[in-house]
Amino acid sequence: MKLYSRRHLVRALITGIAIGSFAALAVSFSLNKQQAEAEKIGESLAIKTAENEPQEALDAAESIGTDSTVLPAATKSSPDVIYTQDEQQNISVYEKCNEAVVNITTQVMGVNWFLEPIVQDGGSGSGSIIDKRGYVVTNVHVISNASKITIALADGSAYEGNIIGQDVESDIAVLKFDPPKNVELKTIDFGDSEKLKVGQKVIAIGNPFALERTMTTGIISGLGRPIQESKNVIIRNMIQTDAAINPGNSGGPLLDTNGKMVGINTMIISNSGSSAGVGFAVPVSTARRVVNDLLQFGKVNRGVINIVPVQMTSSIAQYAGLGISTGILVSSVEKGSGAERGGIRGGNKAVQYGSRWNPTTIYLGGDIIIGIDNITIRTYADYTSALESKRPGDSVTVTVWRDGKSHKLKVTLDNAENSSTTL
Repeated sequence: MKLYSRRHLVRALITGIAIGSFAALAVSFSLNKQQAEAEKIGESLAIKTAENEPQEALDAAESIGTDSTVLPAATKSSPDVIYTQDEQQNISVYEKCNEAVVNITTQVMGVNWFLEPIVQDGGSGSGSIIDKRGYVVTNVHVISNASKITIALADGSAYEGNIIGQDVESDIAVLKFDPPKNVELKTIDFGDSEKLKVGQKVIAIGNPFALERTMTTGIISGLGRPIQESKNVIIRNMIQTDAAINPGNSGGPLLDTNGKMVGINTMIISNSGSSAGVGFAVPVSTARRVVNDLLQFGKVNRGVINIVPVQMTSSIAQYAGLGISTGILVSSVEKGSGAERGGIRGGNKAVQYGSRWNPTTIYLGGDIIIGIDNITIRTYADYTSALESKRPGDSVTVTVWRDGKSHKLKVTLDNAENSSTTL
């Protein structure tokens, strides 16, 4: 073991203090040098800023104490926002089309507690201006039972709308309002729904919940959907989309990425009544044909089978001893019609049908229509929708049930003016 005297300890203490003082002086010198370098960098940045190079100076300043990645500063001199291609498409379509989408509100007649007639607020929906003279296409159910129709434009102006024509079978209506002569309306062009593909991007613009000209995007989820809109109406070949469609969107346009109308938004399937990603639009191929007829004739010039049709029921089947309870019973056939020439047979046994207080005479023993072309006919809605796209003079294959067997007949369609309604 090594021993140290007091003199050795004092000498060691003095040596330690000297070494510590030297180290402190070295650290101080290093810090002063770094501060001087930082001041030089600051002066350099100030000079560059004065020379109208603010962005380069800011970039250099922000790079101090970071890695090689330079984050741009949010300043007034920053370049314009760069949009993605998808965003640019959305913005372009909206700017092109939104002013051609109108908000449609209605008033209907009601009664008060004293059974006096009063005017009440009805529904609301959307529409598209398709002609600079003020023609608007929308859905029939948007204007149903309306005593007054108001069409509001993007600039806040509002005009009274008049019904030019409406077609329940396709749920399409054409309205007209009269803009001032100095107002040039924006319009939406019809596109081509025959070339649509599942997965294709589509855009909807409308007025959901009265939020005017709201835009939503999605894709085509399905094509050729037959959707039953009401008891007697099935609309075939509808476009299914997941673009958000809510109450108030009805009648508004479904657009492709070029801003062309490919469909008219019509309905949704939802347990809540709001969008569930399952919306449907009438294809523009149907709308084009229907709108042309409504503008020319005020109605659709549609071909018909000139018979008195009766919806088959289990009661009729049981009473008549028939082995079939669906389809359309032919009560009678118009003399000289295409149906008669085609070989369709009416009934010959008169019976009372309907309620006890309001019975109707029908005739049993005739054919039962169970198919038209490739469409199975079970209900009256099937029957009307199978003929929806047909014209007078068109030939269809009608499958009938007769004497326990099915038979196929070629029938030429007549004009709808002389047709009968179902019983």
